[in-house]
Amino acid sequence: MSDIVEGLGTAAEGGLFAKAVSGKQGGGPELEKGHFAEGACLNCGTPLVGDHCHACGQKAHLHRTLSAFMHDIAHGAVHFDSKTWRTLPRLIFKPGELTRRYIDGERTRFVSPMALFLFSIFLMFAVFQFAGLSAPTDLQGDTSGQLSELTLEQRERLENRRDVLAGRVDDTERTQEQREKDAIDLAAIEQQIEALDAAQEELPFLRSSDAGSEERTESDTVGSIAGLPVVVGASGEPEAEPAASSEESVEQSLENVGWLEKAGEKWRNNPGLMIYKLQTNFYKFSWLLIPLSIPFVWLMFFWKRRFRAYDHAIFVTYSLAFMTLLILALVLAGLGGAPASIVAIASLAIPPIHIYKQLRGAYGLSRLSSLWRLVVLLNFIGIILGLFTASLLMLGLF
Repeated sequence: MSDIVEGLGTAAEGGLFAKAVSGKQGGGPELEKGHFAEGACLNCGTPLVGDHCHACGQKAHLHRTLSAFMHDIAHGAVHFDSKTWRTLPRLIFKPGELTRRYIDGERTRFVSPMALFLFSIFLMFAVFQFAGLSAPTDLQGDTSGQLSELTLEQRERLENRRDVLAGRVDDTERTQEQREKDAIDLAAIEQQIEALDAAQEELPFLRSSDAGSEERTESDTVGSIAGLPVVVGASGEPEAEPAASSEESVEQSLENVGWLEKAGEKWRNNPGLMIYKLQTNFYKFSWLLIPLSIPFVWLMFFWKRRFRAYDHAIFVTYSLAFMTLLILALVLAGLGGAPASIVAIASLAIPPIHIYKQLRGAYGLSRLSSLWRLVVLLNFIGIILGLFTASLLMLGLF
């Protein structure tokens, strides 16, 4: 959206500039059917030689037409130009050649891997939203637990207020009028506490989840010592001593448990919100797949000095862009009525074939060398996806 807004602003600025230039007497290029007839660059004034200014890089021949304006919008929004038609076919059918040519320096000819990856993510998000394909966010959480916590907090506040008012009523140093006013407030507080107790009796789910923890049978129960679980027998004596540990390790373990409990509480109380955050974080942080994947690809070539981390980054980014477009194509095919068996076979067969071809072409490998690296990389992909999912879950907690 910012590119479109910037493009509109640039177009308006260009129109004012063209009007100012054309209003000059004999000093600027004339307009004929929307085309500038310039002999020098309109941006920096350098005499033109060729299709682009050799000083600032601006195109030599500009068009002041509505079609040119629409082309600028399309180009600014999705970089939809001849690069796309040169890049997509090679990405699909010759991914290894595309990767190697880009690494070797053919940057102007093809769409950069990062731009293609981000565009594919944006396109998938837009299409999924338009088609109504999103994770369910209307899941109901543990509302009874939330109400119970609110009830406990309310009762605690009422009891604290009651204690303060009771102290004021008994304070003989206060005036009779102040004590009578506090007594009225105290009676109102006590009525609220009684009403809350009555509500808890009528509505069991408002009771604290810890209310029944004091009810123990004569059989073995679970207690705790210093926050560590121990088994307590019928006699009340612990049957097993907790494992010896330092105070620091105990505190650290308790902090970890508390953090995990809070995380689980968020998922339990509001799963719809957490799933929504997980979905949005996938789109916002999908680029994390690139740094997560590069080290695993490097492990397969660490003894080959001629392949650097940059080569692996280009390989990973182009591969992720293709996989994103493949997912989008398969989903659209399924929505379009394609048989589920065909979609399933394509989703299982196409990715390894594409990775194999990209490995062999990008790194100049033999069939056997590409094959064993494919097997290893497929196992690495499971680890990468697990790390990525864990990262999204961590981000969703904050």
